[in-house]
Amino acid sequence: MKYLNHVLAITSLLLVIMSCSKYKITPGNDPNFKIVKNEDQEFKKFQKKVTVFGIPIYATKKVENQKLLHAANIMAQYLDNDENDTIDNQLVVNKMIEKKAFLFMWKNKLERRKAPNVDGGQDLGANETIPSWHTNGQSGTFDASLEEVLHLITHVGYASVYPTVFGEGKGTALSNAMDIARGGQYTEIPSSYPSSAWYTYDDQTCNYNCMTTEYIYWSLTSILGAQTNRLSEISQEWKLNTKSLVEGTDSVVYGLLTDPQYKFPTVLPDGTYKH
Repeated sequence: MKYLNHVLAITSLLLVIMSCSKYKITPGNDPNFKIVKNEDQEFKKFQKKVTVFGIPIYATKKVENQKLLHAANIMAQYLDNDENDTIDNQLVVNKMIEKKAFLFMWKNKLERRKAPNVDGGQDLGANETIPSWHTNGQSGTFDASLEEVLHLITHVGYASVYPTVFGEGKGTALSNAMDIARGGQYTEIPSSYPSSAWYTYDDQTCNYNCMTTEYIYWSLTSILGAQTNRLSEISQEWKLNTKSLVEGTDSVVYGLLTDPQYKFPTVLPDGTYKH
């Protein structure tokens, strides 16, 4: 009987390992987050899932577990920036959950098209998720998870909770500041920006609302120190790459993003939430 029990136990363990291997899932491989097999039918083309404060991150099976868990840690650090087990701005997270916000990760362009066409989503490529950027002294290829995760939080969360302040349409406090930063209120990309402008994004596929989302990303991550070593890479879009430059040149957005009532992060995430 003991022998039979041992056989059954080993068989069960092997089945679990095989199941995890099929989806490249390694349970318990992070102190805070667990990769599970995704069973949400709307996202059935994404085999893996991690949940962060009620917000799902989906990934295809080709996405490396390390990259998926890194994105989860980045999101957690944005939302619980002091890492004290309490979400910094619960209103923002509640709104994200209410609006069914989700992040989805892909390995190639074909997989990118697998996401359902529903509101509240943001994509992140595995190949642009670079954990080593943080450990290599913020050098090398930039970790784009800092950008895409923040886009989800500001676009779905902050813009909805504080529509007159962080809303992405014309006339909000944020977009008014952006109009100053761009040297005018441009509903389309101008042929050239005024020489006085410090935000000169020129992606023709990005509309006014999209421009506002990009603007808050550039502003906040510069305040947090993510852009300090990147001026040569980003100056064609953004010139205020340090906290002091944002504070001294764009005092309006600096005031908004450092106002304690909104509880924006004050420390740049590095993918090591409570490690």
